[in-house]
Amino acid sequence: MHFPENQYTTLVAAAVVDHRKRCRTPPSSVRVKMSRGSGGGYDRHITIFSPEGRLFQVEYAFKAVKAAGITSIGVRGKDSICVVTQKKVPDKLLDQTSVTHLFPITKYLGLLATGMTADARTLVQQARNEAAEFRFTYGYEMPVDVLARWIADKSQVYTQHAYMRPLGVVAMVLGIDDEYGPQLYKCDPAGHYFGHKATSAGLKDQEAINFLEKKMKNDPSFTYEETVQTAISALQSVLQEDFKATEIEVGVVRKDNPEFRVLTTEEIDEHLTAISERD
Repeated sequence: MHFPENQYTTLVAAAVVDHRKRCRTPPSSVRVKMSRGSGGGYDRHITIFSPEGRLFQVEYAFKAVKAAGITSIGVRGKDSICVVTQKKVPDKLLDQTSVTHLFPITKYLGLLATGMTADARTLVQQARNEAAEFRFTYGYEMPVDVLARWIADKSQVYTQHAYMRPLGVVAMVLGIDDEYGPQLYKCDPAGHYFGHKATSAGLKDQEAINFLEKKMKNDPSFTYEETVQTAISALQSVLQEDFKATEIEVGVVRKDNPEFRVLTTEEIDEHLTAISERD
């Protein structure tokens, strides 16, 4: 069949418009399903706000941190910082020394990761590269707050792009600042970062924060031993169990020795004994 040229052009244009309409407008059944589904479709995309102003994928990242089943606590004293976390070995055949949530970023900066360990490792590797680049460029060690801000910036970017997902990790960063002394920062999947006197992350974090608020009520100047023992006793109190030295990990930085260090089981045992004798 042969159409005049102007009629042919009109038919093609009409077909294109019809095709575009069908592509853009989903069937009514799909529209109803989207509006009635969980989150109304807003939980399927990182970058889309719900009408209530929520980003569901970011909220799910916080839930992933709690789903790991680990509670972590950080306490800042007058001359030291201590972070404590549970050490759960899921398989009896695993080598316990290969399971850790404590990572040195530099010789003087430590990081405690709570949440998905695989996400933590990629974050740690990038943080190490950034800290090394900082030292190479400026000639001195990266300060604690600069590292915390970098981690928060990285996490925040992951909430902006549809081809990424937020990291299921809350990171506590600790170190000694030349100007401000002991510093403890916490960075979350949404990209927030704040300095803390004491804080908690993971399962039962709110209960731990309530406990720590009572302990830190009068802004005490804890010694090194008091800082470590306060962190451990907070974890014991919240989880209502007495730990063995092999069931927790303890990382410390001291003003008189600013290198990040993970305590040995013997050192942890000494602190556990001191806590039990005190109580």
